[in-house]
Amino acid sequence: MSPACFIRPAAIPDIPELVRLVNEAYRGETSREGWTTEADLVEGTLRTDEQALANLIARPGTVVLTCRESGGGLVGCVYLEQAGKDLYLGMLSVAPRLQGRGAGRLLLEAAEAHARSLGCQAIVMQVISLRRELLAWYARRGYQPTGETRPFPEDDRLGKARQPLEFPVLRRELAQTR
Repeated sequence: MSPACFIRPAAIPDIPELVRLVNEAYRGETSREGWTTEADLVEGTLRTDEQALANLIARPGTVVLTCRESGGGLVGCVYLEQAGKDLYLGMLSVAPRLQGRGAGRLLLEAAEAHARSLGCQAIVMQVISLRRELLAWYARRGYQPTGETRPFPEDDRLGKARQPLEFPVLRRELAQTR
């Protein structure tokens, strides 16, 4: 069942709430309430911080879309950055207690609509290779491995990999609507 939520771009005042959501979705004990946790793969409780998120929001060609309940509560978010004819999708996050109810799918659909509105031909993303269930979720939505992999970033401030990690790059070609 999809949550009753609306999609809108994030603004600077949303940053503290977004940081809390992203960190709770991926790291620490709270993340274990959902299925997107990286807690066993990466040390630490930070996936992002206010400065990193402010830097992302300030980049030209970027937007963070939020999914909010009708009462205004933040359910999820996704980071999008145009790169030529591609749109990079990252940091798709849903509150752990609300995962599995359709908010991630709604955000993915909103990202695809945004990509089409920019004239993008595809969406690209990367997912930790050991996250097989997440890779399968994206595959069911048309995202396929490109054969390219990227290393896990070495940033002790935002977590250190507990084992060697890499990111396969996924791509979904978009059909253009007229």
